[in-house]
Amino acid sequence: MTQAHVGLTQEQVEGVVGLLKATLADEYVLYTKTRNFHWNVTGPQFNDLHKFFETQYTELETIIDEVAENIRYFGVKSPGSLKEFLETARLKEADNGNLTARQMVQLLVEDHEALVRCLRSGIDAANEQFKSAEIADFFTTLMEQHLKMAWMLRSMVD
Repeated sequence: MTQAHVGLTQEQVEGVVGLLKATLADEYVLYTKTRNFHWNVTGPQFNDLHKFFETQYTELETIIDEVAENIRYFGVKSPGSLKEFLETARLKEADNGNLTARQMVQLLVEDHEALVRCLRSGIDAANEQFKSAEIADFFTTLMEQHLKMAWMLRSMVD
């Protein structure tokens, strides 16, 4: 695919795409972790958490698609393999040991909050370093979604 000519230099495009690829990898790791917990949660809150995790991973599916499409907007192929995601992600996979429902929720809170911090710095880089206001706006929207998901999860463990 030919690179898009959208008023950014090659260096700016590479920088913005790098931010998007890291975000895509993080979103995919978080999606997988949330789905894992959906499948494996047990205990008295099983029904509520099973449904709640499904709601969250469904929202993450949409986010993943939007991030990948933003990469494509710049004429760059989007990563799509687990290997690529794990090499790029800042978030880590969950140990699928004997986690309690509370531990699962807490891990997801921590990951959403970590993503918010990454997105916040991505907003600054997109605006200041790479001059890509549209990606800064996109990251702001994603950050708001993760703030809400973290709040909802945090409310379950408080």
